[in-house]
Amino acid sequence: MRLAPLAFAALLASSAVQAATPGFHVIDRIAGPDGGWDYVSVEAGRALIARNAAVTAIDLKSRAVTPAFAPATKGHAALVVNDGKEVLITNGGTDTVTFVDAISGAPIASVATGKKPDAATFDPRSGLVLVMDHAGGDVTLIDPKAHKAVGEIPIGGALEAAAVDGEGRAFVNVENKNEIVALDIAARKTIAHYALADCDGPTGIVHAQGRLVAACDGSVVVVDAKTGRQLQTVKTGGGADGLAYDPAGKRVFVPAGETGQLAVFGFAGGVLALEETVPTEVGARTIAFDPASGRVLLPSAEVTTRDGKRAVAPGTFHLLVVGR
Repeated sequence: MRLAPLAFAALLASSAVQAATPGFHVIDRIAGPDGGWDYVSVEAGRALIARNAAVTAIDLKSRAVTPAFAPATKGHAALVVNDGKEVLITNGGTDTVTFVDAISGAPIASVATGKKPDAATFDPRSGLVLVMDHAGGDVTLIDPKAHKAVGEIPIGGALEAAAVDGEGRAFVNVENKNEIVALDIAARKTIAHYALADCDGPTGIVHAQGRLVAACDGSVVVVDAKTGRQLQTVKTGGGADGLAYDPAGKRVFVPAGETGQLAVFGFAGGVLALEETVPTEVGARTIAFDPASGRVLLPSAEVTTRDGKRAVAPGTFHLLVVGR
């Protein structure tokens, strides 16, 4: 169909407006209770945010907030386990993980770990949860179905997040040594140390396409998972305390809590290519990707400094929802 000149001009203008529409951007802010936070996870349309004294649950569809879904003591991570029936919580204040009912939040069991358990990752091959003991330098192996510790792997150093490859290996960031340590889960031992050049304080990590992507302070690095060879270093904003990966879209999301930005990288072929930088908020440093909606979740709040100590400003905590 031929368009009249005015109609054709209007179509061009409409196309220009659509082209100017941002890709990923903040589409929602869901207010929650005051206080600090650490890792966020998402399962079945619900975000779980580990807090100092409790886990906050947020229904992403209804926006309903349960401020204290389950108790925690210096909580760091909340991970859905046992086919969605339970939630495992790491408690840095009591050197334990606790299991709670996924619906009611009622306590089920408590298991001792090493010192100051922090991040937790489920390994589908072994059926075990790996708990990174940040101060103890060990990985505690938890059988979630039996509610008990079944071993530990000594590493040494300040352990941060870990990723698994589905073939029996895990990869742990050691923050104070600027390295990734490769583990054989079944053998309960370390098998390699990958030194990270130009990487200070690695925190978040993902495994994808035979590569490891690790977040450093102000950059991300790409490492060959089998050889440890460092393939790429890309500068980002500072203050990342996690990474997220979208396997369908082949994207890596890197938050920058110091500058209030989210870097969106394409990762086709195992190579990082910056697609866009999304304005978020200063303080948005931990992250989760929701595969059901294709959206990214980042807890945030206004952070103030008084007498040299940082604190969350009252009434400002919320969950940022970033999508397209």
